[in-house]
Amino acid sequence: MEMVLPATSGTYILLLYLCKGTFITVGRLGQFTFKRGWYTYVGAAFGPGGLAARLSRHLKQKKKCHWHIDYLRAEAVPKQIWYSKAAKSMEHIWAANILKAGGIPVTGFGCSDCRCPSHLFFFPRRPNYILPELKINEQVVQIKV
Repeated sequence: MEMVLPATSGTYILLLYLCKGTFITVGRLGQFTFKRGWYTYVGAAFGPGGLAARLSRHLKQKKKCHWHIDYLRAEAVPKQIWYSKAAKSMEHIWAANILKAGGIPVTGFGCSDCRCPSHLFFFPRRPNYILPELKINEQVVQIKV
């Protein structure tokens, strides 16, 4: 069954699994130590191609690294996507709620254009509770990758 992603704008959470700890140099941010475990990355796709273009890029294994998430994605496996087609970006609200829900921020990751502490959060165990905990009111679609 082929996954169909919408070409409309929206906000998303990408759930990744890293099977072993590793050091990764993330562009100009420098070197990070990533522990084995689960990571949630919060992003927004309001450019050309919307969610389909952005998420398809995130799902590709081999690509030139452009965004911070590209460096981690080269090592981590995508497992699930949650997205909303709401006209307003929920990226910063979702990131704040993941932090409140116990996500451990990877400081400075994916948030060079805002004041959030991070848009990437670590969980030692799979965070199956994300959507209810985030109190996301708009319609959200869940896809297993």
